[in-house]
Amino acid sequence: MRATGYRIPSQYRTVRKSLTFKPMSPADIPVIAPFMPRAATRTCDFTVGGMVLWADWFRYRMCICDNTLFVRGISEDDMHSTAFSLPVGDMPLADSVALLLDYCKRRGIPLLFSAVPQEYVEPLLSLGASSVIELPDWADYLYSIDSLATFAGKKLNKKRNHINRFIADNPGYTLEPVTPDNIGELSRFFESMTMPDNKPLMAEYDRCMVREVLARPQLYPFEGAALRLPGADIVAFAFGEVAGDTLVVHIEKIDHSVAGAGEVLCRDFAALMKSRHPQLLYENREDDAGDPGLRQAKQALCPCALLRKYNVRFD
Repeated sequence: MRATGYRIPSQYRTVRKSLTFKPMSPADIPVIAPFMPRAATRTCDFTVGGMVLWADWFRYRMCICDNTLFVRGISEDDMHSTAFSLPVGDMPLADSVALLLDYCKRRGIPLLFSAVPQEYVEPLLSLGASSVIELPDWADYLYSIDSLATFAGKKLNKKRNHINRFIADNPGYTLEPVTPDNIGELSRFFESMTMPDNKPLMAEYDRCMVREVLARPQLYPFEGAALRLPGADIVAFAFGEVAGDTLVVHIEKIDHSVAGAGEVLCRDFAALMKSRHPQLLYENREDDAGDPGLRQAKQALCPCALLRKYNVRFD
């Protein structure tokens, strides 16, 4: 897509405010959390987990100006390019874009917004964006939470067979909430999981991220559940964040040697969260990061939509 010829209105071109960014950390969660619903999107990037858990990977730095959250980091598809998240808060979009244009001009860099939800592409084009590039590897998979809570329907017949196999092999299994009483056991289970030597760097980062949540779960606005076999062994667990009508599943770890454990965790966690939060309509299981195996697994659960994201550039 190309620009439509519009430019920042003249009243926004003289910018007197300045932005000073600082590193983002879990200590900033109370500050960041109130801004997330202001984005009015179901993508995982505008949740506490999507921001804070990936702050080190994307080198996020944050600034609050006029009750608006600005985040500087790197592009989703190029770790050498400075990029910004869409600002969220009280400031009108035209004002926040003008402020960032001034910030970037002073530093001799283009203004690049990364992981822009599809619904914000046209507003940015109307403000003078010069190019838009889709990020296919970073689209989020969105599901009907009722579908995942039941695995009903012909399309999920093979998945139901896996669930039936698990139930037959493990009568009396339980799904229990994550609490201070079992968080240590979850950590031991997680540490017992081996990772192949050829796993990408992002997989090692993910491992450190999970360790952080298990070490300090009280910092995060997450709810978790663990799948336990009758013999008292935990074989899977998940953590999710409720964002309006959407459950965003940030963490899901499974012992894949236990047939059907993944499907049962997915179904029962969705059902548990729906029972706790009746307003939930959707489950966001995040992106596949371009991993073919992960892409196949997410597609097999029959998403109802792909939440597409874009890089939007101002020259």
